[in-house]
Amino acid sequence: MKFYIGTGFIETSEIVEIAKAADDLGYDGMGIPDHIVNLETLSTPYPYTRDGQRRWQPFTHWPDPWVLVGALAQATTRLRFVTTVYIPAMRDPYGAAKAIGTAAYLAGGRVELGVGVGWCSDEFDLVGAHFDARGRRTDEMLQLMRELWAPGWTEFDGEFYTTPRLEMEPSPGHIPIYVGGLSDLALRRAARHDGWIGDLISTDRAIAGIARIRELRAEAGLSMDGFTVLTPLTDAFTVEHYERAAAGGITHTLTMPWMFYTGPQATLAEKIDGMKRFRKDLQLD
Repeated sequence: MKFYIGTGFIETSEIVEIAKAADDLGYDGMGIPDHIVNLETLSTPYPYTRDGQRRWQPFTHWPDPWVLVGALAQATTRLRFVTTVYIPAMRDPYGAAKAIGTAAYLAGGRVELGVGVGWCSDEFDLVGAHFDARGRRTDEMLQLMRELWAPGWTEFDGEFYTTPRLEMEPSPGHIPIYVGGLSDLALRRAARHDGWIGDLISTDRAIAGIARIRELRAEAGLSMDGFTVLTPLTDAFTVEHYERAAAGGITHTLTMPWMFYTGPQATLAEKIDGMKRFRKDLQLD
């Protein structure tokens, strides 16, 4: 199993040092979440808590993921970067493809694009994006962006986007696409791509999601070979827990190791110490 460090809710000024430490300590990657803004009042309940309340407090940092990846790539040599998750449907496909492709090029192919269709209609409204049909638009954007990232000329004629003959450089090469979400629609979308990103869920729920994806991929004549499953887990703390998760098909987990030792108020030094202790306790070195 591969271990990625989550950067959600962390002060932006700490992230470069955490990335350097993760790179040196042998972690496999970093997960970078995405919100353009945090509105004080929402008409949309947050879908990943029982009471609909957000998991973060006002004035939590949400750095732009592609600016951040560009910086982190220059401070590391082997660490990979995945968005958990980026919302393409709130952007135009050309600007998104340019930012993602540039970050992936600067990172030397160490970028993995984690996407979702989005849950916050208020944020869509603010930026002038349509909340309706965001799933179909996301599907088309992903297809178009893959073509924009490929070398050579691109032409595209879709339901939402018509692209005259053009080219976009630098060409980043292949960027794996992982789809986040827990609904059946999200699992269906993930099954068509390179991986699935779960939420903060139990190992049993993650394994059930994998079983559904396996069915969907089999129906399409696809195996699970090379398919990535990345999720934080609510009930994995020991070697045995992670061995069970890996046996169930979870290939990557997202973790914030300092939470096990110091908690959410950990200083930068305590975060790095927690990362060291976690690897030692799990016998990863």
